[in-house]
This record gives sequence, C-alpha cells and structure tokens, in this order.
Amino acid sequence: MRRVLAAAAALAILCGAETPALAGAPPRAGAPCSATDEEIYAPPAQLPGRPGDVLACTPAQFPKIPGEIPMRAWKVQYQSTGVRGAPVAVSGMVAVPEAAWPGPGPRPVVAFNPGTVGLGPQCAYSKQMSGAYDDAYELDQLAAALQAGYAVVATDGVGYLDGQQHTYMVGHNAGHALLDSLRAASRLPGSGIDPAAPAALWGYSEGGQAALWATQLAASYAPELPLVGTAAGGVPGDLRMVGNELNGSRFAGFAAAALVGFHAGYPEMPFDELLNDDGREAVARLGASCLVDTIFGFSGERVEDYTLDGLTIDEIYALPGPDGTTWGQLADRHRLGDGIGTPGSGARYEIAIPVMQYRGADEQIIPVLTEERTRDAYCRAGVPTRWKPDVDGDHLIAAKAAIPDVLAFFADRFAAKPPADDC
Repeated sequence: MRRVLAAAAALAILCGAETPALAGAPPRAGAPCSATDEEIYAPPAQLPGRPGDVLACTPAQFPKIPGEIPMRAWKVQYQSTGVRGAPVAVSGMVAVPEAAWPGPGPRPVVAFNPGTVGLGPQCAYSKQMSGAYDDAYELDQLAAALQAGYAVVATDGVGYLDGQQHTYMVGHNAGHALLDSLRAASRLPGSGIDPAAPAALWGYSEGGQAALWATQLAASYAPELPLVGTAAGGVPGDLRMVGNELNGSRFAGFAAAALVGFHAGYPEMPFDELLNDDGREAVARLGASCLVDTIFGFSGERVEDYTLDGLTIDEIYALPGPDGTTWGQLADRHRLGDGIGTPGSGARYEIAIPVMQYRGADEQIIPVLTEERTRDAYCRAGVPTRWKPDVDGDHLIAAKAAIPDVLAFFADRFAAKPPADDC
C-alpha cells in the first residue's frame, strides 16, 4: 500500500505540489547531453517549459535492440501533459542510425509505445533496452525501424520516474506522452532529427491504445507534428469490456494493474478504502512487478477477492468520486473511437492520417469484439483504415509477426502513397 500512497503523492507533485530535487537543468539548444542515468529517472523540481522540451538527456547504449545496428542513442527526460492538464515529466529513449539517410527528404521518425511491461519502476522500457532488466517482449520492433533507416523514439510512458506509479491504461496520458516524445526527439541536442521529418506512431496492446489515443489527440494537442500514419495492434479499445473479460482469467493481472494505474491517474477516486488485506498485498506486488510476474503471479485472480465487500468490477465502476463522476464514466472516457471524425467534421477528435489496425488470428487476451468495434468506429468516421485481423499467432506472437506488414505500411506513408482502406 505504500506504493499506492506514493503514487498519489507523485500525482500531487506533478500537479504542482512541493517537489523533490531537480533532475538537472534543461539542456540549452545545441548543448551536449550530460545528465547521469539517475537524473533521467529523477522527477524535476519544476517544469517551466513547453510540452516536448528536453529536461535531461544522456548518451546511452541499448544492447537489447538486436542486430548490433550502428546507432547514436540517448536516454531522455522530457515534458508532457497529464490527464488533468498539468505538466508532467516522462522518460524515454531516442536512437538514430549511423548510416546516412538516402532520402528523399529528411530521415523519417517512428514514435514507438511498448506494450505492457509492468508497473514496477525497474520495468521502464528504456531501462530494459539498456540491459538493466530483462522482461520486455518487444525488441525486434525497434531493430526493424532502425534497419529501415528511420530514427526511433520510444516513450516509457507517464509514471516511471522515481517515487511514481505508472498510470497504466490512462489514454490521455499515454497519447500526450507519445506525441511529446516526437517533439523531444527533434529538440534533443545532437540528434539531427528534423522537426519537419515525416513521423509515424506505432504501438501494440497497451502501446496500441497509446498510439490510437495519440492519433485522436494530435490535431488539437500537437497540430504542428508532420504525422503521416499510425499502426496500432492488439488494441484494448473498451476498458470496461476488457476488464470484465480478464477478471478471473489467466491474464487477470492486467485487469488488476489497470485499476492500480487508474488510481495513479485519478487518486481522488475511491480505492484504498475498498481493499482488504489481500488487496493491499496485491497492490504492493503489482506495483513491483514486471510483465512475467503480472501474468503468472495473478493468473486466475478475481478483483472481488481483494475488496472488503467482495465488489465486482461492475460494482467498482458504479462507485462515484468526490464530484460524482464514477469509475465507469472515467473508463468510458477512454473508449477509443468515440467522438472521432475527419478534418472539418467538427468531431471532438479530428483525425487527419490513415491508420493500420491489426490483431493475432489466435488472439486470447484482448476481446476480439472490442478490437473489431474500434476498427468499425474508425471506418464509420471516414478514417482510412488498413485492417489485418489475421496476423499469425496469439496476442504475444502477433506483436512480432506483424512487423513486416507495419514496416510496409510505414514505407508507403513516408513515400506519400495513397492509403489502403479496408473499410
């Protein structure tokens, strides 16, 4: 439970409360990166800049990226915007191939959001790619993009700095962090990334949700970014549906982690007071777990067994916070495909780029129905949508199996070819 309380304190910090020591002054334009590794993951004392500003950076090596690709690489901490509109600091990584880009135009950039790595601070994707921990299953994605000649930026997501809790599945946080990683990549001293370079968004599972939220938020939040397309796979589009399907299943840990992640994003909502002793112990374990422990440590568990009154997920959804907003209403605000439209439609989220959505033919974690409904919503809105529901393998295997299709989609987008539309 100490981790949950620390999460709430961290959110208060990010919303403007008194903060710990500065992680290092933001690097001046053109100045070298000289932060320590520890400073990359230390929350800054103040966030005086713009979304996408680099707050700290350091040259880094990422030996977990396969292929021994010659590259220049950095760890970064950059500014983003939280779900309440307050500035937040986020960690991540940038890599640029040593080989010259043959053109035409500037080297394209792929912004990548990893799938679930777990809530523990050691699970941060940039830490795993540098070899500090080994649990992530998405390694070949970065290698494929780099081998294609693209620069890559990968966000850790909100809540992996010291003393914080990852706001797992909070879509607005994820979308902002992914968009701001692109801004940070071009502002990173020495990266050579052109802010006018065409950029694509990519993510699978949790990362797929982040990629589509970034797509939906881009026109209003980051209209200057030269986005050309999004690839999103294994997307948990409807969190209500996903939570109910996963509860008590082999992958129940993901549902429990989402409750912890939402509590980190919305600390005013009822949570601590609902838990029994088993629930408090489960929250502490989840807060220290990466992917494997999240899956196998909570297989078959039910949320009802963690609450004082045996509350089901639907009963938790019905509980209101101080302003009357219920947990269910918050979950519904994160349903992908609601309120979307094309430019000029007047929709809440206007989408100006084509998307590719995909899933494994043997999907066993994310309900197929929510993946299909998200795709259908994009089609109804008139967004050009490449749809590939038959990628070889189950949820985890399909993440890698889809790489050639995703890279082909990106190559067409960077070449400004007319988008395929399977609607």
